[in-house]
Order: sequence, then structure tokens, then C-alpha cells
Amino acid sequence: MRTGQIGVTTENIFPIIKKFLYSDHEIFLRELVSNAVDASQKLKTLAERGEFKGDTANLSVSISVDESAGTITISDRGIGMTAEEIDRYINQIAFSGVNDFLEKYKDNANNIIGHFGLGFYSAFMVAKKVDIITRSYKEGEQAVKWSCDGSPEFTIDTVEKEERGTDIILHIDDDCKEFLDKNKIEGLLNKYCKFMPVNIVYGKKTEWKDGKQQETDKDNIINGVEPLWAKAPSSLKDEDYLSFYRTLYPMSDEPLFWIHLNVDYPFNLTGILYFPKIKSNIELQRNKISLYCNQVFVTDQVEGIVPEFLTLLHGVIDSPDIPLNVSRSYLQSDREVKKISTYITKKVADRLSGIFKEDRKGYEEKWDSLKIFINYGMLSEESFYDRAKDFALFKDTEGKFFTYDEYKTLIKDNQTDKDGQLIYIYATEKEEQYSYIEAARNKGYNILMFDGQLDVATVSMFEQKFEKSRFIRVDADVTDRLIAKDEEQKSSLSDNQRDNLSEIFKSQLPKIDKAEFYIDVQALGNSSLPVVITQNEWMRRMKDMAQFQQGMGFYAQMPDSYNMVLNSDHPLVSRILSESNDKLTESLKPIESEIKGLEARLAALRQNQEKKKPEEISAQEKEDVKLTESSLSEQREAKRTILKEYAANNNVVSQLIDLALLQNGMLKGAALNKFLKRSVDLIK
Repeated sequence: MRTGQIGVTTENIFPIIKKFLYSDHEIFLRELVSNAVDASQKLKTLAERGEFKGDTANLSVSISVDESAGTITISDRGIGMTAEEIDRYINQIAFSGVNDFLEKYKDNANNIIGHFGLGFYSAFMVAKKVDIITRSYKEGEQAVKWSCDGSPEFTIDTVEKEERGTDIILHIDDDCKEFLDKNKIEGLLNKYCKFMPVNIVYGKKTEWKDGKQQETDKDNIINGVEPLWAKAPSSLKDEDYLSFYRTLYPMSDEPLFWIHLNVDYPFNLTGILYFPKIKSNIELQRNKISLYCNQVFVTDQVEGIVPEFLTLLHGVIDSPDIPLNVSRSYLQSDREVKKISTYITKKVADRLSGIFKEDRKGYEEKWDSLKIFINYGMLSEESFYDRAKDFALFKDTEGKFFTYDEYKTLIKDNQTDKDGQLIYIYATEKEEQYSYIEAARNKGYNILMFDGQLDVATVSMFEQKFEKSRFIRVDADVTDRLIAKDEEQKSSLSDNQRDNLSEIFKSQLPKIDKAEFYIDVQALGNSSLPVVITQNEWMRRMKDMAQFQQGMGFYAQMPDSYNMVLNSDHPLVSRILSESNDKLTESLKPIESEIKGLEARLAALRQNQEKKKPEEISAQEKEDVKLTESSLSEQREAKRTILKEYAANNNVVSQLIDLALLQNGMLKGAALNKFLKRSVDLIK
């Protein structure tokens, strides 16, 4: 027996662990099992090269928990270690045993994990004492036992051990007793070791017998030794990929399709990425891609390796070029990782393009689920837009699909405005915007269906990418003004008639929280609706974008602004104007005459004052203006009162307003109840 000190420069090993390893205590199990797998793989490599003649049939790694003894044991039948190797690789932690091995067997480096060294010391995150009992594969070597309590002091002695390999015995610390729970350890093994290339054995399988779960004599093997991504794509069928997906995500629907990644230059990368079927916004989840290093689970936080928009995908990526102690800062800065990200983007784009060309019909059927990925990619990655523009699609309200170029050709003759801009008209709610859609269709316009999660967010991007183009929602204006043409219908109403009509309708508008209405009178033809509510495209778009972009909260807080357009050509609107004129002329005529006189006097007073400097205007002149303005205000208010009283007794006015609100889903509560009662009365 001998004692000594581990070759570190600190008084305690834990600062080193914290600096170089991991903050998550559960990682210890991954590290130690990885080391055991590594030892097994090294022995297999030696056997393949003829440097080891012994039996390699059973190279499984075994994990056992003894709750009463407070220990966890990780055992392998790999190459083991001599006393000299322990001294070099364990006691001198500045060195790594894998370096020499990789140098000697560098042509077989892909078969080696090689993380024994610093990774071993992760054991001290959960253990107050660690024992290593090991025997080298080399003939004639004595088995040895190494012990350490986490301080630089250690002991090493010879022991009896019949078989080659290594047992790591962790004496679990008092504050980490949760790791003695067998179910917890099984969960961690399933998480980190599910696809390791050597059988990971954890106890025995159980079966239901005599009314309870009982152990069998069969080993409980945690992992599938040969993960699907490690196989050649040419050897796999669709069912293989679907079966593997069900293994990874047992509660999910079948994916749309998948991409098998397999590259060995300029970096090593394998994996399978699945496009999940998304039925609703709720199902949109990130962090469904697992990162592995030589089949050892590393993380499901793959930002930086996978482009942001592809974090919505599901699947597995495996690369030995990404270290096990991966960190977010590392991923953001490492050049090789950026190359991997670029490769994955290109691979995904190539796969989508191939599917589109080979099976356009099938591609179109999947589009509603697929477009979230493509839209997100185009919004976040300039390079992806350049690739995706040839296989990204538009879908119209009739369910027909077009590439961007195809759609441009379809609409350019009928949907180009007087300034030469191509107008793309879109809807977001097919049922709610039905009347607007139908009106636009009757004009010969085609309407796009933008009902996806990111469809509206792409509008501004399209306007930047497409030359001389503008996007406008189908309810942003009356149909005749969606696309400005040379001909524009003029209303025959006088200014006074327009004002009276506006005031009649404005006075009966119900109060709607966070909504403002502006009345506009237009000549829309007698076949158009009598009252139409529209919402300005720019303002509505700003409010929509406030949901996606920081710094736009100002728009989100603003009230919704609507235009209520009165169709002066419609018989019902014409009748309201005619009847109001007949009934109110006598009472309005003197008020309107007075208003005209006051307006003329006010204009003259102001014109006179404009010729003078402020200091030259007398107090009397200022008072005249003030009194005239006050009188004018009183007369206007008197006029509004008369029009309001008339409107309040005119059920047609209220009915037309409510119908327009109902069309837009804005008639609710007491106003809706009042409308229903009025409708019944009108039917009577």
C-alpha cells in the first residue's frame, strides 16, 4: 500500500470540478458510464488490431445501487488500468489517458469516446469517497484499488480481482442521497445512455407475477446498441424512421417527413431531423432535438448548432466534434459549430426542394404544417430565404397553391394599381372575413389565405423582397379602393349632406372598449353593402407586429382604429338621408343658416388678425373671435342634438350599424341583445 497526493495545485479538488466540468450534479453518471463504455471500446479496438486475443463477447457496462451501503457502482469489462496508469491518468489530472491512445490508434478514433481523466472527478460532486478497483487486460498485471475522499490525498493498494475491467464505487454524500433512489438512476440512464454503443445493464427485468412485480433472470438493458442515425440511409426504409420517431416521441403523431444527416468532412456529423405535424399554436415547442457525442447524450439545448428556426424540429444530432462539456458560450463562438449550423440549413433546404420537385401534390398537402418552419426560416435567416423562395408556397382562399413567381403571373394583370404597384390581397379569417372576400372575388381579385402563426409577420418581409409590391388585408378598405384605379366614383352629396349623414350614424355608435370609429361617406354603388367597417392596413399591422417584436409596445397599447364607411348609393342610406331632410329641414334650416353666418364672420375676423402682429391685436378683437367661436360651437351642438334625436328614433340607422359590427364580430353584450330584440320587432 502506498499513499500520495493527486497532482493538483489547489487544496481541494472541487474548485477544479466547478471550473472545468459541470454545475449539474447528475452529469456524474453520464461521465462515469461514458468512461466505462470508452474502456470497452478501446478493448474492442485492440482486439480488431490483433493486440488483444481474449474474449470480447460480453463488454456490457453494469450499474448497481446499494441503498443500505449508500453506494453506486459502475462496472465494465474493458481494458482496465495498471497501477502505473492510475498514477498517470487519475493522480495526475493535468494529463488525459486518451491522448496517447488516440495518437496510437488515430485511424480508429471515431470508435472512441475518450473522456477518462477530468470527467472522472465529476464523481466527487455527489460522493464523499470514491474507490476504483481495476485490473488491466495485460497479462500478469496485478489488480489495484485506488481510494480518495475528495482531498488531494489518495491511497493505492493491490487487491484480488478475477476479471479484467474497472469498478467505480461511489460512496454517496449525505446531501446527495436522492441519487440512491433506483428509479432516479434508471431515469438518468435512460436520459444519458439510451443510445450508447455498449450494452448498459441496470439490474434485472421485472414482470407481473402473483399479483406483484417480480425480478426475472434477464438483464435490464437500458439502451439500444445501434441507434438509427448510425446506420447508412440506403439500408433504411420509411417504417424504420417512423418506428424510431415513435421511440423518441411515443405520444406524437407521425412526422411530415425527415432528413438523415450524414457527413464526415469537413466535420463529423450524423443525425435524423423530423418535421413534426403541428395542429395548433399550443403544440409549437422548442428543444425537441437531442444532441449526442458518439451516442452519449449531451443536451437538448441546441441553439447555435441548429439554426434558430430549426429548433422547432424534432430528432437527434450526433457529432464527436462537439465536446461533452458543451456550453452556450462555446456554441456561439466555435467556428466548427457554425459550420455545422450552415450545413444543416443547406441540408434542410435541399431536402425540402427535392420533395417539392418530386412530389408537389404531397408537398402541398403538408404545407399548412410545414409553412411555420419555412416562414420562420425566411424571417430569421437571409440565406434560407434565398434557398426557400423557389419552394415556398402561397395558398389562396380557394385552397389552390402557387409558388411566388406563379402567383405574381396570376395577379399581375388585374391587381396592379394605377402607380404600377402589384397588390397582394390577403385574408386571415376565412369565415369572419367572408363578405369582404366575396366582394373582392366579385371584382376578379384573388385573395391569399394568411392564417398561420407567422403568416402576417412575413408580410413586411415580402414587401421588402418583392419589387413594386404591396400587401393589404381584404378588410383594410372598401373593395373598390383596395386597388387604386384611375376611375373613382364620386359622391353626389353636398358637404352639408355628408356631414348630416355622418352625424346621424356617429351618434348611435355603441361604446366599445379600446376602439375608435371614424365615419366616412363614399359612393360605392347600389349593389354594395350600405355600411362597411374597415381597418387601416398600416396601423393594424403595427399592432399585429407588436406581438412579435420587442420595442413596439406603444402600438399594442393604442386603441383599435376603424373606419365606418357609409355607402351613399345604397337605397337604405339614401332613404335615411332623404327622410331626415324631410323631417328636419324646418328645425335645421335656421341653425344651419346661423352656422354659415358665424363661419363667415369667424373667417373674416381671423383673416383680419392675420394681417397684424400679435401685439397689434386689440383685446376687443380677441374677444370677438372668442365669442364667435363659442356661438358657433353652440349652434353646432344644437344641430348635433337634433340629428341625434332623429337617429335615436330611427331603427334602420341602429340596425345598419349593428349589422356592420356583427359582420366584424364586434357586437357583444347589451348591444347584441338590443339588436336581437330590434330585429324581431322589425320582422313583425
